[in-house]
Amino acid sequence: MALFKALRLAFYFIFLVCILGAYYVYLTAIDKPLENRAEVLNVPSGVGISWLSAQLEKQDIIDNRYIFRAFALMNYNDASIKAGEYNLVDVNNMAELVEKLVEGRVIQYSITLVEGKNFKEYKAHLVSQNGLTDDLADMSDSDIMRALGAPGRHPEGQFAPQTYFYTKGDSDFDVLAQAYQRQQTVLNDAWASRAEDVQVNTAYQLLTMASIIEKETGVPEERPEISGVFNNRLKIGMKLQTDPTVIYGMGEGYDGNIRRKDLTTDTEYNTYTRYGLPPTPIAMPGEAAIRAAANPIETPALYFVGKGDGTHQFSSNLADHNKAVVKYQLGGKKKSFSSNPDGK
Repeated sequence: MALFKALRLAFYFIFLVCILGAYYVYLTAIDKPLENRAEVLNVPSGVGISWLSAQLEKQDIIDNRYIFRAFALMNYNDASIKAGEYNLVDVNNMAELVEKLVEGRVIQYSITLVEGKNFKEYKAHLVSQNGLTDDLADMSDSDIMRALGAPGRHPEGQFAPQTYFYTKGDSDFDVLAQAYQRQQTVLNDAWASRAEDVQVNTAYQLLTMASIIEKETGVPEERPEISGVFNNRLKIGMKLQTDPTVIYGMGEGYDGNIRRKDLTTDTEYNTYTRYGLPPTPIAMPGEAAIRAAANPIETPALYFVGKGDGTHQFSSNLADHNKAVVKYQLGGKKKSFSSNPDGK
């Protein structure tokens, strides 16, 4: 009887030692620094914890697939693995690896859509991005706007310039959709808070005005005054006479230079030959330009000319404007020119 008790105690002792030993191995494996870490781990869509643990063991990233699976299942109710790319450089051990995979902390990429670019440039930039699924290349402008829920709308000006984030496998159309929603929010907010005397009749016209302001100056503090000049011109029925609209109307014919004949050749975008705003925006305006269009400052100015340093000289009459043109554009030398090439 005594011998039986002794054997039973010995068995319990050995069993406890084995349990403690296994637990020690488990804890050691969990905290052990990872070896042979690939800088980027690609996890395909639809894989489970069993498949992934086997792959990680095969790549010598972890030592034991079973401990990996056990840790994931014991510590996370839903130990599902999120597909995507994972950076393992900052992962120290198996515990951190499981946490990163289960939480889906995949690599984030970014793309910046710049103010003043046009829709064609935005589309090309998105299509060229590594990691984005290419859906836009085979879509026409009308297809894109229809898919965005805006059938028949011109795409120019409709997308907010800013930095957007995506993960590998996201669609370039999805990024564009984010930019579209962002621009509509900004535009609607600006329209709701517009000044009483703003000389545009719709939010779309406001967007068109903002696109012209965006192209006319890159100096933030000048935008409200540029807006004020155009607002004054619209108020008195004066042509806007702004070069960026002419250039947009020239399309592929623009070679980097704008000539007198370009200013006098009529297109629907030529604000030297036609009154009022062009039919659509001419570029992608940022939020600052949209808000400047909605809130032009009060100014006597009707003209402005570039000084050559990115800023402009504003004038309230044609005589002063012509002097400014001579000073800043013609090097102080008077030449035969007219700020009103159509003579009106």
